[in-house]
Amino acid sequence: MTHVEPLLSVRDLKAYFHLDEGVVKAVDGVTFEVRPGEVLGIVGESGCGKSVTMKAILRIIDPPGRIEGGEIRWRHEVQSGNGSIVSENIELTQLAPNSKEMRAIRGGEIALIPQEPMSAFSPVHTVGNQIIEAIMLHRKVDKREARRMAIDLFRDVGMPMPERRLDAYSWQLSGGLRQRAIIAMALSCNPRLLIADEPTTAVDVTTQAQVLRLLRELQAQRNAAIIFITHDLGVIAQVARYVVVMYLGLVMEQGPVDDIFHAPKHPYTQALLRSIPSMASTPREALPTISGSIPHPFNKPRGCPFHPRCPQAIPGKCDQHQPALQPVGERQLTSCFLYHDREVAA
Repeated sequence: MTHVEPLLSVRDLKAYFHLDEGVVKAVDGVTFEVRPGEVLGIVGESGCGKSVTMKAILRIIDPPGRIEGGEIRWRHEVQSGNGSIVSENIELTQLAPNSKEMRAIRGGEIALIPQEPMSAFSPVHTVGNQIIEAIMLHRKVDKREARRMAIDLFRDVGMPMPERRLDAYSWQLSGGLRQRAIIAMALSCNPRLLIADEPTTAVDVTTQAQVLRLLRELQAQRNAAIIFITHDLGVIAQVARYVVVMYLGLVMEQGPVDDIFHAPKHPYTQALLRSIPSMASTPREALPTISGSIPHPFNKPRGCPFHPRCPQAIPGKCDQHQPALQPVGERQLTSCFLYHDREVAA
């Protein structure tokens, strides 16, 4: 990766849910960085902690969940007395979730495109009212100007008849139009980082292609950084420049997208890539699958979390010790004893 100062730096992040049955370690030591203008893809099976990681960054984890440790450093830009822009690093874990500072960053500087727009929008208010409210909350404009800005946003995201759609309720819009409306809402305050949490999961393939093209165009126009969360490696290949592969709350591997796809290091990444359908696949032949299933969060295996499903696991080592995330080659990092002997400190 380049040596540009990170916009967002996550270090050893841990987010746990304390339940009556026990503690769920949804995120258990995640580390990555996002730089200005970069598209970072986070991929992994359902339940690996992708969405909880993003909620931790935005400080919107609901009780009984809470951040247990780690750092989330955000490069905040403020205007100095002489009018110049000055950058300062803010530790988001030190801010109260509902504090004025955190609310200004959440939505204003870091925006979220949620997985399901139907549940994100209020069904009893028009989508326009909700977008106008967000604009007025983060920008010093009146309601008329906020409405004009909302209409312009709808045009930017390719919404047909934007003036009419602005006065519609979310349940009156199709899935594709709702997706465009939620993207417009996320962009309403011109954020520097956009978090897209599986934005193409609930739409058909045609709409998926339109949404991906829209996000690429908007990212190029606004030079915003994007964290793209998905379980679809095909989507990651289209949009991301850098990839983080997660499993059971941990980062298994990370690196540039070309390196991850053409020279995957971790057995989990290799297994994910083998399971992708290909045009060269033999007809009527079953696709390769990853044996077993993700362990129950109350019974996380000792050692490397993937070792019960790993065909290359080293007995007496992978099942006893957890490997640290270490560089392998020039640009990749992986958490695997096949490449190094360093363990996570107890």
